[in-house]
Amino acid sequence: MARKRKGQEEQAESSSASHAKQPKTSEGDGDANGEEKEGGGAGKNVTGDRQPGFEPYPPSKVYRLIEPGPVLLVSTGSLADSTHNIMTIGFHMVMQHESPPLIGISLGPWDASFAALKKQRECVLAIPDVAMASLVVDIGNCSADDDDVLLAGGKWRRFGLQPLPAARVGAPLVGGGDVIANIECVVEDSKMVGKYSMWVLKPVEAWLNPGKKPGEGGRMFHHRGDGTFVVDGDVLDLKDRMVKWQDFQD
Repeated sequence: MARKRKGQEEQAESSSASHAKQPKTSEGDGDANGEEKEGGGAGKNVTGDRQPGFEPYPPSKVYRLIEPGPVLLVSTGSLADSTHNIMTIGFHMVMQHESPPLIGISLGPWDASFAALKKQRECVLAIPDVAMASLVVDIGNCSADDDDVLLAGGKWRRFGLQPLPAARVGAPLVGGGDVIANIECVVEDSKMVGKYSMWVLKPVEAWLNPGKKPGEGGRMFHHRGDGTFVVDGDVLDLKDRMVKWQDFQD
């Protein structure tokens, strides 16, 4: 899940941070005491050391602060010809509510599922319950080329997952009582894949487990970007205050 890119970003951030620590002496930046000269950016924190009530945080790690939605399983390939594979992702986001609804996921060429998604342009996003957390993490920390996975006949068999035929795509749904939902998707836009490994997906069919509805028995879990996770807890109902978004309420 963007593991290879992370190291490059942190290296770049380290370089940027070292430059930021050098005193600014150019005209308009401020004097040696850190005071702004006339005409220098109003409201700018020249020292860059502290803001009242806050402490500096590395920009290269802000993904840990705004991790988007729940951890997902991504099913690719074809169940019909037994080429189906599965992986775990944590970087994704809702990009559009309707006309059509769109979901963005980060999936790069370092992932074995990349080639299948590029070729078939369809997949299934499965939302696991927290009861599957350890299993889902294990799925995300192995490769389809690992010896034990190959010996077992693929990730599905290695982890005892139940593939179910989908209605609109070739990739299988993930079956089982601890799967909250499955979303069948097709690739709507791949223009950002080359630069950002970002796929824009359009849901074409969705399936919800009635015994694991979110907030009604089903609990999603969210990666904090450092190997720790947050689990869904109390539901806060503020529908009466969401006066501009009533069209999206049940």
